Amino acid sequence: MGKVKLNVLGISYSQTQSGAYALVLAEEEGARRIPIIVGGFEAQAIAIELEGLNPPRPLTHDLFKKFSDSFGIRLIEVNIHKLEEGVFFANVLFDNGDKEISLDARTSDAIALALRFKCPIYTTEEIVEKAGIVLDFEQASGGEEDDGANDPAVSKEHDLGMRKPAQRADLSAHTVDELKAMLDKAIANENYETASEIRDEIRRRKKE
Repeated sequence: MGKVKLNVLGISYSQTQSGAYALVLAEEEGARRIPIIVGGFEAQAIAIELEGLNPPRPLTHDLFKKFSDSFGIRLIEVNIHKLEEGVFFANVLFDNGDKEISLDARTSDAIALALRFKCPIYTTEEIVEKAGIVLDFEQASGGEEDDGANDPAVSKEHDLGMRKPAQRADLSAHTVDELKAMLDKAIANENYETASEIRDEIRRRKKE
């Protein structure tokens, strides 16, 4: 069975499960998206790497990456190989220079590691067929607001920061310098959800 390469599109607050997040994967050569529900801690581990944040202390996945680098172990690829009763199963394939070893892993952990090792993520066509959805943004781009109704798990694909829409802080009144100071403070306090939101606001200002 052929492999389908996936890219991490982002993370959104889940509208179907309170306190959970939807990790969205996209097939590299296609329009289908796979939302995977993950917990807050798992989402945080993925989001801080996506946002390029540097925690003051290494998180578990960062420690594992440093450990692997120190002993010459590299992560070759991640394979999401099974979907059973709504649960995704993944394997991580490691190479220590002498042999390759495949280990079972939670999908959220596997993807958090894949981002840090910058290795490819694969799944099967069967899983994409079963769990993949196609989000219709043509209607939204035509002038109608996309409220996420087409996707029960993901609020908006273009708004994939780790935040609850109803709880976003009003950052518009702050200057860029103030935002940078707030970002440093949020990272120091390990408040990565707020840090992610501030980072997005700074990026929006730079594009203006």
